Amino acid sequence: MDDKSLDIILFGATSFVGQITTKYLYEHIGLDSNIKWAIAGRSEKKLNQVKAALGPDAEAIPLLIADSADTDSLNRLCQQTRVILSTVGPYALYGESLIEVCVSQGIDYCDLTGEAYWIKKMLDKYELAAQKSGARIINCCGFDSIPSDLGVHFLQQMSQQANGHSFNHVKLRVKAMKGGVSGGTVASGIEMAKAAKKDPSLRRNMGNPHVLCRQSDIKSARQPRIIKPTYDPDFKAWSAPFIMEAINSRIVLRSNSLKQDSTPANLIYGEAVLTGKGLKGYLRAAAITLSLGGFAIATKYRFLRYLIQQFVLPKPGEGPSPQQQQKGFFDLRIIGKKDQKSLMVKVTGDRDPGYGCTAKMLVQAGLCMVYDVSKTDLSGGFWTPATAMGDKLITRLIDSAGMTFEKIER
Repeated sequence: MDDKSLDIILFGATSFVGQITTKYLYEHIGLDSNIKWAIAGRSEKKLNQVKAALGPDAEAIPLLIADSADTDSLNRLCQQTRVILSTVGPYALYGESLIEVCVSQGIDYCDLTGEAYWIKKMLDKYELAAQKSGARIINCCGFDSIPSDLGVHFLQQMSQQANGHSFNHVKLRVKAMKGGVSGGTVASGIEMAKAAKKDPSLRRNMGNPHVLCRQSDIKSARQPRIIKPTYDPDFKAWSAPFIMEAINSRIVLRSNSLKQDSTPANLIYGEAVLTGKGLKGYLRAAAITLSLGGFAIATKYRFLRYLIQQFVLPKPGEGPSPQQQQKGFFDLRIIGKKDQKSLMVKVTGDRDPGYGCTAKMLVQAGLCMVYDVSKTDLSGGFWTPATAMGDKLITRLIDSAGMTFEKIER
């Protein structure tokens, strides 16, 4: 293919979420539009199986061979496209080579990582080079952390219009959610636990909510963290820890750090899951707290990690069925407060959050970078979904990804 003959390449199309993303690309864009795309991975046989599962007409989807361990193949891949979408995780194990190549060639990149410690490592190693080459690197373009990041962006936009200022206290609560877990997500979580056990300094960084903020913007504001059953007076219900908070809060605070001209320096932000009222709500919150605590403890020990991976959770390549993905959804509520004023917004998705919705978010982020965010609008560097795409991506998600962003009257 000629140089830059493609708009988007999906790297990792044979992974569980990669197959879902390929299907969405095929159904949403097709092969006859002006958008040129291809799928890529290290196994030609598996890539052909992905195409075959879509039906005979999908045979025309271009496929490219590349391996995260083969820099030459990644260079050839990037030479052909404007944007790379990567679903190859755990990113701490397989993601750096592609970041390095994209940065060296000035190619835009979006991924689905939820590994804050890896993002920090990439920032430290490649941000200056990305600023020079013009590569726009956007991590966390799935359920972690687009709904949180763009939800807070949307809330602050509403507050600016209504109050003339942004909120300095913001919290997200999961009102309702239904979805499954894939083996790839499990592998990423376990890899993070292993890395933290090996490196005490890494463990400290992972516990710092400001770890991804610009150092000059890190303030002393203490961030709230729900670690046990906690009553939430705003919703008059009990709440429990939200497993995605560990990455979402870092991305939201980084966005705030990058937008200091229009947002408060000392943003207070936290996330939790609403579990209901009364004794039942408390017991649900306690059950979630215990299960998350048990999983965290188990991942610290090699034998328990082995048992979890072999007998409890799905293996890499496995995940919720298409029917389960169709029945999945999420409903998030985000509240902002300042000077006795408050506002609430709702963010929803119509599919399994981690797979059906995530695939749509990733593709729309890629399309947004190709068509809506020019190099003159956004310079090279490491950005978040909100700071790179903001309202433009919200519009795409509403129009083409089954998501809603709306203000709620309280």
